[in-house]
Amino acid sequence: MRSAAIPESEPSPEESQFIFVSGRLCLALCATVGERWRRGFERLRTPGDLARWYAEASVASVPVPVSGPALDHARTAREAVYRAAKALIDGQPPAADDEEIINLAAIAPPPMPRMERGTVSLAAAGPDPAASALSAVARDAIALFTSPYARRLRECASPECGLLFLDLSRPGRRRWCSSNACGGKARAAAYRQRRART
Repeated sequence: MRSAAIPESEPSPEESQFIFVSGRLCLALCATVGERWRRGFERLRTPGDLARWYAEASVASVPVPVSGPALDHARTAREAVYRAAKALIDGQPPAADDEEIINLAAIAPPPMPRMERGTVSLAAAGPDPAASALSAVARDAIALFTSPYARRLRECASPECGLLFLDLSRPGRRRWCSSNACGGKARAAAYRQRRART
């Protein structure tokens, strides 16, 4: 089985920012590896990075303490989710090993909602808050991969992207992770080519 460790190269501050255009929590975790098609740089370089991702992804309203082993566990689960999604995109079932990694990550109780003064907050549950936060991601993967929406999994058509996303467009023919970013670049490039020909 492939190691969870991603070859690390130093991302710029802009590259280190988390991306949330995938349409699902589990796919957003996959996007914490940048440029899988080339450099494969890691956005979750420290436990603090993963704690920040949980906060920015709204997995929990209360900060989640993350240890080194919890970071390793999350990276392993992330790669299993990525491989399972890619298999489904290719019309294949996920590998049994990847399903087992995702199932094990889903065992911990997920963050629980709490109502206070008419507002809701999410707090990681159980004795291991990091495992609880990861459980929410794994449960999202299970729900997505076993639903009819699994047929709507896509990989961005941009040769310089490759992000995975869920296509919720009515015709189901969305090609880019973001119409404004990758889609806009593709349309601009096509326009320039047409202008050059004329």
